[in-house]
Amino acid sequence: MTTKLTISAINRRDFLSTTAAATLMAGTSFPRISFATEKVVKIGFLAPLTGEVAAWGKPGLDGCSIWADWTNADGGIKIGDEAYKVEFVPYDDEYDPGKARTGAVKLIKEDGVKFIMMLGGDPWPGVSPVSEKEKMLFSTLLPSDLTPETKLLVAPCEVHPIYNVTGVEWLAENKPDVKTAVIVAQDDSLGKPSVATYLAAFEAAGIKVLGDPIFFDPATTDFAPIMSKMLAFKPDIICLDTCYADYVHPLTEQAFQQGFKGQMISCTADFYPKMIEKTSKEFMEGFIFQFPDFDDPALNAPHVNFRKPNEFFQEYVKRFGEGEWSAVSWEYASIMDLWSDAAGRAGTTDPEAVLEAMQVGGTGRQAFGEANWWGKELFGIDNALVGLWPVVVIEDGKASIKEFKSIPAWWDKHKALMIKHMEALNQMYYQRS
Repeated sequence: MTTKLTISAINRRDFLSTTAAATLMAGTSFPRISFATEKVVKIGFLAPLTGEVAAWGKPGLDGCSIWADWTNADGGIKIGDEAYKVEFVPYDDEYDPGKARTGAVKLIKEDGVKFIMMLGGDPWPGVSPVSEKEKMLFSTLLPSDLTPETKLLVAPCEVHPIYNVTGVEWLAENKPDVKTAVIVAQDDSLGKPSVATYLAAFEAAGIKVLGDPIFFDPATTDFAPIMSKMLAFKPDIICLDTCYADYVHPLTEQAFQQGFKGQMISCTADFYPKMIEKTSKEFMEGFIFQFPDFDDPALNAPHVNFRKPNEFFQEYVKRFGEGEWSAVSWEYASIMDLWSDAAGRAGTTDPEAVLEAMQVGGTGRQAFGEANWWGKELFGIDNALVGLWPVVVIEDGKASIKEFKSIPAWWDKHKALMIKHMEALNQMYYQRS
């Protein structure tokens, strides 16, 4: 059975202007990815599905539809002596903590979900009390949400922002002539810890950051003055930090229009074919970021744990269109691999029992290889699964994995730098809590 979502793969700005979008936003009535069976386990999907951050929510829900179809076609998840079909129950938190709290309560009390996946970031503080009260297991794509108090929050896939060090490390090793950088980011809970990470990574690599990082209001729409300010420093490198897709695209376009000829690096390059269309293949050549297309042959390496990555990418493109793949298209599905495996071994969907099974032995099968449950020094709790992460470079108009680099190896050498810069921006767990 093929599950089809009613939201088509169109440009998000165009989508938000449609009547259908207005109806969905008003009632958060996203369709459930469901299957007709008596034995069903429900999973909550609490993330931005509309708005400026939707590129890190909606594509993940699309990826989950593929995961559900494949899993259910194979007979579902074996938990104890029973096989269960999977049903995803989405709720659009619009990247708002109040709406996220409402959504969490609904998913638990009304829908009876057994696990809730989130993007994390600004909405998490609204949800944290619900997780604690209801003893519900949540996942985040942002380990910077973690503190010693977040016992039932895990980051089992994405390890933002610390994986950004791998792109800078690869850049320094392969392009030693670039010596200076400027950093720009939106002023929020995604931007700040990522800026601290890039500052540490550039310092470790011997690359000088010119001026202070440039923080802009998330409501910004005119990026020409921001790029002009960056280019005034005459940097070798422009770093776009963890800017949202709605910021990365106009900033890159402005760099092109204002004549920048140097190196660009960013956490993400979602929908990069559209950036190439707005600039040129030559301008985007060598653009470094952290998220591969899953048709990359490098993902067929033995250490990669994601199920049939090339086929998954092909199915995603078939369903949702060319150029709609984003950083999160695969991530929530990867988390479901870990959760379903842990639930199967635990023989129950009880959140605390699943967490215990997930973390047994202190290691786990993260998408890009065996990884350690880690984070106590940086986040105050070992609830992030950290190991290898790919460095991706655009070559001849196509994303290509250049190397899988070790985050723990970098940390062992440079953790003092990371902690220094995180403290300077008040991003360490003991400052945030």
